[in-house]
Amino acid sequence: MIEKKKLKPPDVEFGELKKSYENTGSMDFDEGLTHAIIEGNKQRIEEGNILDSSINQGMFAFNADMMMDHLVKNYDNAKKLYGETLLRLATGDDPGSLKRNLRFPEFQKQLKNKLKQKEREMKDSDLLDNEGNISNKGLELAALVMYTKELDDLRAKDFGDRKSKHKMVYGDKNNIRNFKKHDRYRDIAIKSTVRSAIRHNHKTINESDFRVFERDSKGKICLVYALDSSGSMKGKKIEMCKKAGIALAYKAINEKDNVGLIIFGSEVNDIVYPTNDFSQFLRKITCIRAKKKTDIASTIGKAIMMFPHDDVTKHLVLITDAIPTVGDNPNENTLNLVEKARALGITISVVGIDLNSEGIELAKKISEIGSGNFYIISDLNNVDSIVLQDYYSL
Repeated sequence: MIEKKKLKPPDVEFGELKKSYENTGSMDFDEGLTHAIIEGNKQRIEEGNILDSSINQGMFAFNADMMMDHLVKNYDNAKKLYGETLLRLATGDDPGSLKRNLRFPEFQKQLKNKLKQKEREMKDSDLLDNEGNISNKGLELAALVMYTKELDDLRAKDFGDRKSKHKMVYGDKNNIRNFKKHDRYRDIAIKSTVRSAIRHNHKTINESDFRVFERDSKGKICLVYALDSSGSMKGKKIEMCKKAGIALAYKAINEKDNVGLIIFGSEVNDIVYPTNDFSQFLRKITCIRAKKKTDIASTIGKAIMMFPHDDVTKHLVLITDAIPTVGDNPNENTLNLVEKARALGITISVVGIDLNSEGIELAKKISEIGSGNFYIISDLNNVDSIVLQDYYSL
């Protein structure tokens, strides 16, 4: 596996949100929503957080009557369905006091009115349609809020630009040096090689005459962020992994690298081919919701097809909380595809969340065969740090 490197402190300033848009490509979101976020409109930010949390819980709607009904009938089941974060945002109460007070009819009446008012306001703002489903405008608001939260986190964690000084296979040609055993023939500096043979009065070019270009810096990197959207990722897990994907895309695209996205469960649900269009990536990752099982093999197979044939550094980041559960021999199929990917010059890192012993063993094999890194997440708040560390180590 690649040796993990310590994150380098940044030398970057995070300006206002509008300036960040300019740095990360076209961001053609609703101008009113954009201004609301930039200017700190408390109500709009609160609504965006509610919509984002709804999506992370696997729901693309906000229905006050239904939520109230679930809360009154069985609070514990409601908490499992909606999650603590969404309940706190929607009701304004922490889970403990909410559960205690729900037995009082007057509290129930006040809470129902509060939830109905939130629903009505979001419908009036066209964030929800008449049936309570999240509209395109609502999705945009959720994306903007999630994006700004992650930029705030990056600023607090003090992450800067990636300025690698490593010698890379696909970096820029720079100095010329003597040929070594494992150098690629395509890197041979022909003029320098011929001059060396002439200087040594060799009638033919000897091995000692060969000179090669030494490639400095990272060169062009093409990344694919593969995010597990199986049912067990619902809630906090998928929220933090989305934010990590946003951090990766934001940083990599600013470094002129391309980033793609694979959303997978029991099958590959959606993709974004490697791009430098940050808004396209952001829109797609915002809409991810957790469901079904896990199929890592088909994800790696799809990633292989998504990478370009150009001479670029190709890297797949696989983030999951489960071993593959689809197919007759899911582990074997997965490792076979990892070998195929590696043969095509693709490296693979695995970010594991709450993996069991079998999952850890498979993840280690994937990262070893894929010449990548394996990370175990012990704190979900550090997922973005780990994902950026993996990018910085390329």
